Order: sequence, then structure tokens, then C-alpha cells
Amino acid sequence: MAQSPISRITVIGGGQMGSGIAQVAATHKHEVTLVDVNQEALDRGKSYMAKSLKRVAKKKFAEDETAQSRFVDEIMGRVSLSTKPQEAVSRADLVIEAIVENIKVKQDLFAQLSKAAPQEAILASNTSSLPIGKIAELLDEQRKQRFIGLHFFNPVPQMKLVEVVRTKEVEQSVVDSAVAWVKAIGKAPAVCKDTPGFIVNRLLLPYMMESIRLLERDVASAQDIDTAMKLGAGYPMGPFELCDYIGLDTIKFIVDGWHKDGEGLKGNPLFTSSTKLDELVKQGRLGVKSGKGFYDY
Repeated sequence: MAQSPISRITVIGGGQMGSGIAQVAATHKHEVTLVDVNQEALDRGKSYMAKSLKRVAKKKFAEDETAQSRFVDEIMGRVSLSTKPQEAVSRADLVIEAIVENIKVKQDLFAQLSKAAPQEAILASNTSSLPIGKIAELLDEQRKQRFIGLHFFNPVPQMKLVEVVRTKEVEQSVVDSAVAWVKAIGKAPAVCKDTPGFIVNRLLLPYMMESIRLLERDVASAQDIDTAMKLGAGYPMGPFELCDYIGLDTIKFIVDGWHKDGEGLKGNPLFTSSTKLDELVKQGRLGVKSGKGFYDY
């Protein structure tokens, strides 16, 4: 396993992404502080981690309940909870934000955190669609040089990839440190420039949107398109299964944003909204999380 000098992690946002990042970091013996707006949100994040770790423990120590409990307790013991973000980042080597996909909320958060975090700390956003450089817009030049994107994938404990997104201002040493840390927590880094969608979503969104347009044109059913891509292209999930898993509202939010003002993508027909997608979102059919999307769950 690769070594990294980063040992104290603060994760802002206790949802599934934030708690997943915290779980993985704690599993690899990092000291982690998970931050959210209130104790209720933190308790949910703690519950996500505990349930996930119990599943891992059952596989790892199938016949030994004592070992299972020890495994979970040891990892959870490395995670502290806090509702005070500035206090929580005061000793951090790395701060990772995993909150709502709203550029202003993220900018304001980092403006606050930059006042309290050590000058040598690396600040990172887990955004999947917003420009990293724009999130860092309110920071001074020194902070911008230590600001990076670390895009994890859901579910974090299972998904190996982390996109390491470099801005024009970031120092190479920060990129190198981020890559080393990603490897140290058992993940695989893929480094890319700060461009809309980074690597995966830049390729994935056009694929999903074209699949929806095939459905709109009555070329084939959602089931047959999914079957074709799984058996013909070797994909583990079809595009409609994937849309439902990601969340149709999330896909619409990203596509609409890119079409409106994405760098190099503004007005691109690849990212024109879909009548079918708009209708489903309006009906509250958001995918797996709402119980209905392209499919019923």
C-alpha cells in the first residue's frame, strides 16, 4: 500500500458520499472528523458507516461475531463527529467537502474554512459537476495553490476510482500529495484537468442522454436498450438502470447546467434537455431513491 504524509482528514457533509469517504479514510487508519449542520445529520452519517462496516465485517469474519464487533468498533473509533466546521478543520491535513451541489454554498463554505484550516492543509471538493476553479474563486492565491478536486464515486467503499482534478493554479506537489493519499486509502487515482464532468461524467452523460432520446424516438424499449448495452457492450448496468441509480434529478441538474454555461459546452446539442427526463423529474420519479424512475422499485 502506498504511503502518504496525510493523516488527519476532515470531511464536510455527512450524507452517503461524505460518510463513505470518512469510512474509507478511517478504515485505512486515518484520524477523521465528520462535520454536518446538526447532530441528527451526523447520526445518520454514523449509521451509514456502521451498517456498511458491519457488512464488510460479516464477509471478513463470517463465523466470529467478536472479531466482527472489534473490527467495526476499531474503525468507528477513529471517527469524530462535529457541528463546528471551523474548529474541525483547525488541525486537518486534508479537508474534503461533500455537500449540496450549489456553487455559492460551496464557495461560502471554503471562504469560512480557509480562515481556520492550517496554511499547509489541502482543501478539496468532491463535486461531480461544478468547476473546481470556480468553487475556489473566493480564496486567496496561496489557498488556490492548495485547492483540488477529489471526486469519489458512489458507493464510496466499493468504487475504486477517484478523479483527481487539477486547476490552473494548483501546485504540482499538491497533486502529487493527493494522488499518494488516494493510493494510500486503497483507491485508484485518475488525474485530469478542471473541465466540465472531468473524465467519467463527461463521457457518461452524453451516453445516458442519447439513450433517453432513443427511447423518445421509440427506437426500442428501456429494457431492450439496457439489455443491448449489457450483453452487447459488456456494461454491468444498462443506461436506464444507471440513470435511476444516479437520480434523474441529478442528471437533469448537470445537463441543464452544462448546456446553459458549461465551459466549451454551452448550447451543445449533446446536452440539450430531454422532454422525457423533464416529465419524470416533474412527476417526482427520480429513480431508486424515490421508488420510481424509468423503472419501478
